[in-house]
Amino acid sequence: MKTPVGIVGFRGYGGQELIRILSRHPRVEIVLLDHRSDSEQRPMPKNHSGPRRAATSEAHQLGLAVVFLATPHEVAMELTPELLHSGAKVVDLSAAFRLRTPDVHERWYKEPHTNAALLHEAAYGLPEFYREKIKPARLIANPGCYPTAANIAIAPLIEAGIVNLDAGIICDAKSGVSGAGRKPSLKTSFCEANENFSAYSILMHRHVPEVLQNSGIEESQFSFTAQLLPVNRGILETIYFRAKGVKSAADIVDLYEKRYHGEPFVRVFEPGKAPDLMHVQHTNFCDLGVTLDPATGRAVVVSAIDNLVKGAAGQAVQNMNLILGYPETESLL
Repeated sequence: MKTPVGIVGFRGYGGQELIRILSRHPRVEIVLLDHRSDSEQRPMPKNHSGPRRAATSEAHQLGLAVVFLATPHEVAMELTPELLHSGAKVVDLSAAFRLRTPDVHERWYKEPHTNAALLHEAAYGLPEFYREKIKPARLIANPGCYPTAANIAIAPLIEAGIVNLDAGIICDAKSGVSGAGRKPSLKTSFCEANENFSAYSILMHRHVPEVLQNSGIEESQFSFTAQLLPVNRGILETIYFRAKGVKSAADIVDLYEKRYHGEPFVRVFEPGKAPDLMHVQHTNFCDLGVTLDPATGRAVVVSAIDNLVKGAAGQAVQNMNLILGYPETESLL
């Protein structure tokens, strides 16, 4: 018997990626949960036989073990209590439960949190940091795509004390257009994004507090700029800082290799080599590369992920595997 799992928001890019990954998972059966009507469904062949469909309100009768919410955060706030009451565990791909306090959420998302009581219960779903907290949790706040790449790169540096925080950290982050979601907008329309490269939400991107919260740095020490690449998918972050207490890039590579030893989805490049989007697209990997100028202490870490996989659906399935006791890499390698 396969374990039934539900997907709300299955029409979006993240939801479609969940279907792709879970369709090859040998231990689960997908149920697509309709939350609202949508006239913009992708056309399907007449003979298509895909996952079964049901209403979100039927979660209890279906005995769903896990429900993925690939929805806007306000929808996740609305649906999560009902789903938890039905006995399902929730892996929320939105920003609804990522931040620890309603005040921080309201500051960055410009609206009050409507279900703040669950903020303290939610486990932040970055397995490389919080695996043991994720396993027993019934609500997982799947991380944002930009913070996933940033935290995996930055947190070990802060832990090791090799960053001159007086000089600050600069994160120059580039994302493919799918990171903005499927809902049409002028900025992500073809003529605006194609053959273009633009910065947005400078210093005020909503994902900044996730980096501060999980890497242990202050807002005054961190400058983040998001930029839109004219590609479908992928995130590449170039992170600049002044290093101290290390003599070479090899020292920092060694630090990463020790910190992520045994982690199946973090790959560290040789000193002086940098990852690119091509090698992480359609995978659940985060690739890290380090360059250092010993004479000045200038250091650069390049962190690359697929925003729809390790930055969204793949990491969500990684979390599902943990909470259901399945092999963590199931359907992801």
